[in-house]
Amino acid sequence: MPSHQPNIIFIICHDLGQQLGCYQAGISTPNLDALSRAGVKFENCFCSAAQCSPSRGSVMTGKSPHANGLMGLAHIGWEIDSDVKKLPTYLGDAGYETHLFGVQHESAHAETLGYNVVHTCGRNAKAATDGAIHWLKEISNQKSADQRPFFISLGFEEPHRPYPHDASEYAIDDWRTVQPLPYLPDVPEIRKDIAGLNGLIHRVDESVGRLLHALDELQLRENTLVIFTTDHGIAMPRAKGTCYDPGIRIALLMHLPQRFEGGMVYRELISNVDFLPTLVEFAGGTIPGTIEGRSFLPLLNRQSFTARTHIFCEMSWHDRYNPMRAVRTERYKYIRNFGDRPLVYIPADIFKGSAGIAVRDQFYAQRRPAEEVYDLARDPWEMNNLIEEPDTTIVVKELRRLVDEWMEKTEDPLLQGPITPTQKQRERELTDPLPNA
Repeated sequence: MPSHQPNIIFIICHDLGQQLGCYQAGISTPNLDALSRAGVKFENCFCSAAQCSPSRGSVMTGKSPHANGLMGLAHIGWEIDSDVKKLPTYLGDAGYETHLFGVQHESAHAETLGYNVVHTCGRNAKAATDGAIHWLKEISNQKSADQRPFFISLGFEEPHRPYPHDASEYAIDDWRTVQPLPYLPDVPEIRKDIAGLNGLIHRVDESVGRLLHALDELQLRENTLVIFTTDHGIAMPRAKGTCYDPGIRIALLMHLPQRFEGGMVYRELISNVDFLPTLVEFAGGTIPGTIEGRSFLPLLNRQSFTARTHIFCEMSWHDRYNPMRAVRTERYKYIRNFGDRPLVYIPADIFKGSAGIAVRDQFYAQRRPAEEVYDLARDPWEMNNLIEEPDTTIVVKELRRLVDEWMEKTEDPLLQGPITPTQKQRERELTDPLPNA
């Protein structure tokens, strides 16, 4: 392969959060931990929404979900607005050949996303990785002098629910020894779901290891930027489908020999709306002025970099209409809730699982306050809402202002009232057996 602009492999899985050994989650993930040691790790990377399609849409556009149109799940009718340019097109303009392997959840029609080639290879980690490795071997054998650098989006279905509770299909962790979640009761039903989640993550880790081994064998590793991330937090109550940190904090590992390496750990606030401008700048393209994201390439290059003081997140629609807008600084979280909703919304896939069954009566018996504010330094799991505390008055006023300005600047449709669902979304809600949220 030529020594021009590095190739890019962008690995994204479902619902993983930071459930990795290198993030001290009490799970064995040797290949991803090795990638972290070889490359760089971001401790404070967050997604724009703790749900699949909207978060991934932000990666593809550099915009918040309500600003790009993808405010709900793609398979029930939501789409990125047709006039919004997407990441594969930006990278294609910069000279990259763009390929999709495995899962995408940004559109019901993958061909609209701008990839040069959408490969048919299956959705699970093994099948998607097999497809990518097969293609990498083909291009390595060709060794064309005019071969363009490639961008691969490699999507894994795992560790999306349902979680296995026995070893008939996947080897799972012993539920009695898993690391419990500090924001949920430590009960067997939740531990068993954690064990099943970990079992699926082991499959993700295996596939990443196989891919890295193939890059080494094909002598592609030295000229390939490898990125590993996920769309949002783990599919557990009080995580996925919320604006709490367990729902929006995500893993981000990057490695490019001679450039992004050495086990460096970054603690700056990063949002996944920042992925697009970072990759466009890395590819030599022009960062659009119409996006919310900010390139953190200068940080990676150890150049002058002004870190974010805050990130925004949101939710509008999953399997239920559930509007929230939020801002997070290094110390504080402010959440604005719209309408009368349960204390903690639990998405359908979690609601039906053993962890959801264990806590749903508790969460659905109480109503959510209109506003929430948390001191993350003293209360990292966001258990003590300080909205009524006199000591937080000044903080709340500033955080409200940030959310107001963000919503106005991005022309948030919530400013005009409730977001109207399509007929397809109405049908999904009407047939959904969950309690009315």
